[in-house]
Amino acid sequence: MNILITGGTGLIGRSFIHALTPDAQVILLTRSVPKAQSMFKERPVLCVESLDDVDFNNIDAIINLAGESIGDRRWSESQKEKICQSRWQMTSQLNQAINSAEQKPQLLISGSAIGYYGRQGNQIINEDYQQFHDEFTHQVCAKWEELAFENLKHDMRVCVLRTGVVLSREGGALPKMAQPFKLGVGAVIGDGQQVLSWIHIDDMVAIILALLNENYSGVIHATAPGAVTNQQFSNALAKTLHRPCWFKLPNFVMKLMMGEQADLVIYGQRVLPHKLITQGFEFQYPEIGEALADIYS
Repeated sequence: MNILITGGTGLIGRSFIHALTPDAQVILLTRSVPKAQSMFKERPVLCVESLDDVDFNNIDAIINLAGESIGDRRWSESQKEKICQSRWQMTSQLNQAINSAEQKPQLLISGSAIGYYGRQGNQIINEDYQQFHDEFTHQVCAKWEELAFENLKHDMRVCVLRTGVVLSREGGALPKMAQPFKLGVGAVIGDGQQVLSWIHIDDMVAIILALLNENYSGVIHATAPGAVTNQQFSNALAKTLHRPCWFKLPNFVMKLMMGEQADLVIYGQRVLPHKLITQGFEFQYPEIGEALADIYS
């Protein structure tokens, strides 16, 4: 199988590439070929800097994970624009290349996030849930998904991954979340009742592999079955790291520290992977305690 990957040097992309069997031919679109090549010394990957260097007539599947990190920098207006355009422009460029190909790829797996739903309280959310809260994270994801689904006109199989917080020791949100706990000043945020929908990196990779090889389509929730409140997550993390969790950070402090970006931790969504479960996908880490225990073992 010939697979084109964008965003392949990020946490999810590089973990996925390393998990592929040797017979999969990987083409990685990257802004820095030397950096990308250094990440995959033991796994041959063809690195290209432009979609013009890719023959889309010979691509079986596209995995589109490119996008500026939504959590690394404060959300200034320019940073919000960068977050949006890094996703929208790449997906539009892929669409143009697909349109021009005589032999279309069979599959597009495109990133999204549970932020599509906006703040939701404790409402249980399956893939058919439609009552989103119209805020920045929804606006980013909604257009990103709309662009991906344009490829349905080619009779391609299109999967959109609404992903929760990916837990890994190697990057993403968890190292930043864990640092205060390691220093003995871990805290519950607000009243601690906002829901965190998360997924272990190994299950994230397994989901993408399943989408490659099985007949999934449409919106798929890449979240573990065991969503937890911030209080439950904080207690589990403190227990795993053998550190206390004595403090509470009021919401207004988070707002002062992070601005609008604080909405990511002040509010939450209880997003369940209904489609994966009903189609028989088995999670290796369905509960938060065992996921954290594996990561910090």
